[in-house]
Amino acid sequence: ATAMSLLGVAPAYGVLAVLLVLAGLSSAGLHAVGPVAVGYLAGRRLGQGMSFWMVGGELGRTLGPLVIAAAVTAYGLQGAAWLLVGGWLTSAALFFVLRRRQMRASQRAEPRPWRQALRTMRPVLVPLTVLLATRAFLVSAVTTFLPTLMSREGATLWLAGGALSVVQAAGTLGALLGGSLSDRAGRRIILAVSLAAGPLLTLLFLSIQGWVQLPVLALLGFMLLSNTPVIMAIVQESFPQSRALANGIYMAVLFLLNAISVVGVGLLGDLLGLRAAFMISAGVGLMGLPLVWQLPR
Repeated sequence: ATAMSLLGVAPAYGVLAVLLVLAGLSSAGLHAVGPVAVGYLAGRRLGQGMSFWMVGGELGRTLGPLVIAAAVTAYGLQGAAWLLVGGWLTSAALFFVLRRRQMRASQRAEPRPWRQALRTMRPVLVPLTVLLATRAFLVSAVTTFLPTLMSREGATLWLAGGALSVVQAAGTLGALLGGSLSDRAGRRIILAVSLAAGPLLTLLFLSIQGWVQLPVLALLGFMLLSNTPVIMAIVQESFPQSRALANGIYMAVLFLLNAISVVGVGLLGDLLGLRAAFMISAGVGLMGLPLVWQLPR
């Protein structure tokens, strides 16, 4: 929060770059450790805990730009530096609320050597990485290039922008319910349904025109994000003695695949057109479906 709030008062490009690196490291640390802490607090309702984590993130991404825009409009770019106080207060609140909470599998349990832990994780992380790779292309296509696709095909700017808002709002609901449903119905069932529905809904969206696309996009957004808390729950419950390491590896792989897939979809869009890029991304997404049954029950 401190680094991001001070971007508007950075005196030079070098200082700006340093602040962004610090903010990136902080964000990575939060995403590696935060879900693990939530997992321990959730107890047996691990899927529901991951859903709450996802909803918090989605609400932050929804409300954050509004808060920043309001601060910059009222006080200018430099005045936004005062938003760091909110980060300090949040950190203090978390410290006092969590300081006596148990955040390990066992206080006496010794962590495994990391090489041994990685060998243990391989049977789960290898198929999961391939599954994430197939999923990443469709997620990148919808969340990054959807407004561009709709604008190029004649939609108004309002409809194109509103379509992405519909996807994100439905995705927040999907993130809330997906993990909770997996606690009851099973991780692999919810994961398989969402991974199959996402590509099929994408193809349906491409085959229709006008306002009828919006309800299809709502279902698509719901399915795309409903499997994220399920995957996070699978990672943590598969390695109870090395949750932080497993989640850190998962997040690193996810961030890397998301970066690669965004570039890949953009390249396909330039070479073949965005409509073809969406169709290819949907086909790649379906290819990951058989890998669900290689994950633990």
